[in-house]
Amino acid sequence: MTWVFLVLIVIVILWTISAYNKLVNLKGQTINAWKQIDVQLKRRHDLIPNLVEAVKGAMDFERETLEAVIQARNQAVKVQAEAGPTGGIGQLAAAEAALTSALGRFNLVVERYPELKATQNVGQLQEELTSTENRVAFARQLYNDVATEYNVKQQQIPWNMVAGLARCEQVELWEIADEKEREVPKVDLSFKKDE
Repeated sequence: MTWVFLVLIVIVILWTISAYNKLVNLKGQTINAWKQIDVQLKRRHDLIPNLVEAVKGAMDFERETLEAVIQARNQAVKVQAEAGPTGGIGQLAAAEAALTSALGRFNLVVERYPELKATQNVGQLQEELTSTENRVAFARQLYNDVATEYNVKQQQIPWNMVAGLARCEQVELWEIADEKEREVPKVDLSFKKDE
């Protein structure tokens, strides 16, 4: 009888250690996934001044657009410095949405200048920015996947009994902050001319 009791205690201790380690591992993966977003956002923020500088001379009369991009970028950099998995993601998502919107307007303006668009530097910077946008999207997806698993594990029985020992806390997910981003784009393939 004592052996059975002793074996049960050993099993409970081993499971507790295993659960603790799993939660600590998920916490580390969540932090790492957040840092991947951080790295890609920094890359994005570093590319923008180069792109703006490359087109500045040709777009003197589009100052408002350039200033909007610079202002949105500076705000995003400021918010990024203060955000982390346990807080500030909503503000960062909103700042990044504003930056994406400003970049969209900027790209529309660049489209109006074929000679600018044909410039190798501008084309290369736009291509790098597009590539970076894709990397940011993948990093956000990875973060949300890992963070969701981490949050769910903390709430499941019996994992929730070990979550306090592992100093686990719920982390925020990266969500769409701007309702305009949720709208389905309207595509008209009718080739009708505007009347």
